[in-house]
Amino acid sequence: MPTCRVGEVITIRSMSSEAERDNSETSNTKAALPLWVTVMPRWVWRAVAIFWVGYLVTISTRFMFDRLTGMLLLLLVSLFLALAIEPGVNRLAARRWRRGSATAIILLAVFLFTVIFVVAIASLVGGQIADILNDSPKTITKVVGFINRHFNTDINPQKVIDSTQDPNGAFQRFIKSQQAKAFDVSVAALGVLLQLFSVLLFTFYLVADGPRMRRSICSRMRPERQQRVLYVWELAITKTGGYLYSRALLASFSAFFHWVLFQSLGTRAPIAIALWVGLISQFLPVVGTYIAGALPVLLALVDSPGKALVMLVFVVLYQQLENYLFLPRITARTMELHPAWAFGAALAGGAVLGPVGAILALPAA
Repeated sequence: MPTCRVGEVITIRSMSSEAERDNSETSNTKAALPLWVTVMPRWVWRAVAIFWVGYLVTISTRFMFDRLTGMLLLLLVSLFLALAIEPGVNRLAARRWRRGSATAIILLAVFLFTVIFVVAIASLVGGQIADILNDSPKTITKVVGFINRHFNTDINPQKVIDSTQDPNGAFQRFIKSQQAKAFDVSVAALGVLLQLFSVLLFTFYLVADGPRMRRSICSRMRPERQQRVLYVWELAITKTGGYLYSRALLASFSAFFHWVLFQSLGTRAPIAIALWVGLISQFLPVVGTYIAGALPVLLALVDSPGKALVMLVFVVLYQQLENYLFLPRITARTMELHPAWAFGAALAGGAVLGPVGAILALPAA
């Protein structure tokens, strides 16, 4: 038979007596209450408190995320740009340049190119719109005549001119509504400029202090984790650099061939339009080709519908040439990314972060 010591017997008896005392107190409490009253368990109050604390934390987190979404997006763009220009900064630093000076020079070049490109395109489009408005009867007569000759229609150009010059007509109402939005467009342009400066500032600190920042982060990790972090960082630089290199090379080819076409057709500002087609078609996935080709076609439509048709055919043919000849050879050396995967990544990035997400999704894929 199992034996037990005296101390164990006393402990067991004391525990049983405490349990009997609790049961007696509970029975006395229940006996003191009416039969229709039930005692609420203690865990209910704790569950209610945890629920409300979790609810308040969730609401606060969502509120802060909504307020910080813009800044987080700027940081994401800055990180992408920092990964893209770091190889160039490293090359300049290897030639005894100070890292801050090398970063500033590259960012200044990027900023100047962006400003010159935007100003050139804006002045071109603005001048073309002004010419259309100032000489609208002649333009309408030319376009309507082209449509009547080639599509066997019988449109009266004078009726179209009268409808566009009618103060109460749809065309004049549209022009007046757009004039009222000029102030809003100016404010939006100022906001975009401030965001651009913010991106450049974040990028400068990420690149100029990149090695010191990585050392500070890795110093708090174990050696094996340090190797993983550095490997991921180098991989991100390689993929981002390969993406930008391939896109820049394809943009150069596209701009050159379209410049030859625009120059031969006598298009206004052929260099600016060629740069527009090259950059927009390569750096805006999925819809970039259509947006890039729409601008020169519309601008040429004002001067000559025949030129616009030639441009449209050339844009379609060049896109096929790029897809089947240039793109496989370039991306095979820079980015090993299947077109279906690239398309899906662009759609997913665009759904999450808009156009910026569509651009950033390809190197992340």
